[in-house]
Amino acid sequence: MELTATIEESADRLTALVDNLLDSSRLAAGAVTPLLAPIGYDEVAVRALAGLSDDGRVTLAIDETLPDVLADAGLLERVVANVIDNALRHARGAPVVLRASAYADRVELRIVDSGPGVPKYEREALFAPFQRLGGAGPSDRDGASGVGLGLSVARGFTEAMGGTLTAEDTPGGGLTVVVSLPAATTPAVPTEVIG
Repeated sequence: MELTATIEESADRLTALVDNLLDSSRLAAGAVTPLLAPIGYDEVAVRALAGLSDDGRVTLAIDETLPDVLADAGLLERVVANVIDNALRHARGAPVVLRASAYADRVELRIVDSGPGVPKYEREALFAPFQRLGGAGPSDRDGASGVGLGLSVARGFTEAMGGTLTAEDTPGGGLTVVVSLPAATTPAVPTEVIG
């Protein structure tokens, strides 16, 4: 049984790696065309968590009455899954909380961890392809899994949907990644955005 579980976990990691490599190539080629429609962060977060092993560390604190965002549901699910996965791998066992709030014509989803955080001068590097940060700067020797594509792909997808993906300090320590997308003001017919 233990061997089977290890094989399944390895296969899942390999699938995620291949998906991120393919998505990175699509983003670089400008071949991502989102199909935008209203969707709630609460729905997307539940779907994103279904594909992750969170060991009970992730808490959803998203108000279901918040406005929907205008996004491609599949791309947004990948964004949220990649950011949560990154937080789970790098927060050193700290819990992860998802919160959302509306500001003017935008709705923001915050993926909050209370792990070691990332210094301000390294934050933009989090979103560079094939970049992994270690304790003293860029590093591929920190023992964490992954090749440094998850957050790059997440930012590319978010920007393709007309949003932003940024990182900020968690009050009290840690890192908060913010997904900000336009609010879906009225129910609309799905719209394609050509980037």
